[in-house]
Amino acid sequence: MDIKNKGYMGKVMNVDLSTGKITIQKISPNVYKSFLSGMGLAAHLLYHRIPADADPLGPDNLLGFVVGLLTGTGSLFTGRWMVVGKSPLTNGWGEANCGGSFAPAIKRCGVDGIFFTGISPTPVYLYVDDTTMELRDATNLWGMDAVETENHLLKKLKNRNARVACIGQSGENISLISGVSTDKGRIAARSGLGAVMGSKNLKALALAGTRRIAIHNKEEIKRLSRICNKWVQFQPPFVPGFFTAPIGALMRIMPAVLTQDGLLYKIMLRKWGTVSLNQMSVEMGDAPIKNWKGSNADWGFFKSRSSNPDGFTKKEIKKFHCYSCPLGCGGICKTNGKFSQTHKPEYETVLSLGGFIMNKDMDTIFYLNELLNRAGMDSISAGHTLAFALECFEKGIITTRDTMGMELKWGDPQAIEFLIKKMINREGIGNILADGVKLAAKRIGKDADKIAIHAGGQEPAMHDSRNDPGFALHYSVDPAPGRHTNGAGLYYEMYQLWKKVKNVPKMGPAYWKSSKYKKNIKHARMGKANSQYMNVINGAGVCLFGGFLGTKRIPIFDWLNAATGWHLTPEQYMEIGGNIQTLKQAFNIRHGLNPKDNRVSDRLLGLPSQTRGANKGRSVDIDTMMKDYWELFGWDSQTGIPSQKSIDKIASIT
Repeated sequence: MDIKNKGYMGKVMNVDLSTGKITIQKISPNVYKSFLSGMGLAAHLLYHRIPADADPLGPDNLLGFVVGLLTGTGSLFTGRWMVVGKSPLTNGWGEANCGGSFAPAIKRCGVDGIFFTGISPTPVYLYVDDTTMELRDATNLWGMDAVETENHLLKKLKNRNARVACIGQSGENISLISGVSTDKGRIAARSGLGAVMGSKNLKALALAGTRRIAIHNKEEIKRLSRICNKWVQFQPPFVPGFFTAPIGALMRIMPAVLTQDGLLYKIMLRKWGTVSLNQMSVEMGDAPIKNWKGSNADWGFFKSRSSNPDGFTKKEIKKFHCYSCPLGCGGICKTNGKFSQTHKPEYETVLSLGGFIMNKDMDTIFYLNELLNRAGMDSISAGHTLAFALECFEKGIITTRDTMGMELKWGDPQAIEFLIKKMINREGIGNILADGVKLAAKRIGKDADKIAIHAGGQEPAMHDSRNDPGFALHYSVDPAPGRHTNGAGLYYEMYQLWKKVKNVPKMGPAYWKSSKYKKNIKHARMGKANSQYMNVINGAGVCLFGGFLGTKRIPIFDWLNAATGWHLTPEQYMEIGGNIQTLKQAFNIRHGLNPKDNRVSDRLLGLPSQTRGANKGRSVDIDTMMKDYWELFGWDSQTGIPSQKSIDKIASIT
């Protein structure tokens, strides 16, 4: 390791699957100082290395596994790893993010990322330790689910340092809504990058390195982490789970709301995990119901109680902590049926397999969560595809002739399980549905596209922009569209960027709800800052939930300086985040995408608006919001295309 590198390893591994050749590439320190590591480093490399006409499922696509600059430095909440590539779902920039224990394993192999090109003639997995880098035969692994694959490799390798990332049957079957799994059920799920991995005949990565990570100022990292951890450990008593629904209802009827402090959400996360939001989100209008056409009026207290957060934690047998996380919002649960244990379903999964398809059976949610985890299929996209199929059946667009006689009824556990299994195995109707709603609608025809809800081909998450218009903005303008983790009005409130960063909008202690729907350049400024900061978070490898603690409590900027020896200001880090966003947008332009085509479906925007429920009468002026956002980034306000001069300036950094 080059002792000049602090925080980052200064190298990436390149694997040509067609030839089996593996090489190590040095990366200039200037690249790290310009783009950080993680998602920023990936944007720099993918922009230059993937040809404009590359088939996402072909040999020219670059599939990368990257880790953040802060991972392994002693900082907290820095256990995230990312998989990147050209998305077969959107045909543009693709990214997925995951926690667990895999992130430090990448860095301990002496690199900040591992990038695959080509297509192996037979199934293989990559094995790396301190002395070995090689592709090994995975023929016997092909057909195993993700948990079976991980267990088999760990037993075979007999190395306690080994960590595995792999695909299940969904990725092998080139489902465009498949992801990459690790830790027996944590999935980097979005953008269909599991299909890219399957198309390359790459079954898994098994990493067992033990290399050290140099740090500029270890004592300062420790000092900052101790202060941050005090906020994490602050855990006053909180209400029982059945109170969350009335709290959501109260928030729904109040004309004004308090600016949210992420410390409150941290308390809920520590108690329940992300399922803390289940009933609350339904009642306040944050959770979409029945393929975005329903509301809390259709899924009220008595139906949504099947998703009471206490019901999930009662099945929890132990907490699950990602690497370097003092919070532990995950959990391993004991369930009934075929699978004795499963990771606790996340909020997105519970709603995708619950209210979104009108399913009130908790045991079904647990079972299908494990089924999707093992197959490596994105539960957000799967839930949307289920809801799309159910509505198609309801409208007579598809019939029992298409479903082998199975009647598709809202909330029917048997029908839901039938569809998911068919999708995983690409059998019958599942072969039509396995690539998400946009392609399914195209295959079915009969105006099915009118009920296929997506943004640029990717299904949005379980957060309703009729409640928070910031979600609609980021679903529509982000280079990887439809992703809820890239920004929202609520996120801006919790980040509290104005306490550390100059020239970003400040927020008072409360505001009128109606102000969220008015044309206001402030909203675009908040959206821009969200994107910049999220790129810093992903470049550092920080968990979004850690970011929600707020910049005064989670010292990301200071950690970065302490790890590297840099002396950059928060404003300079935000500028780095903006450059990463521009480079990702430039990637899409190079690959022939029209930014306007990422605009989310009208139903999600309240066009027409709902006539009852929490979001009654609300609509989002997304077209104005998109134009304002593009203009603030210095891109063409009518097209969303950055100027060639600005692209060249960023792309020329070496």
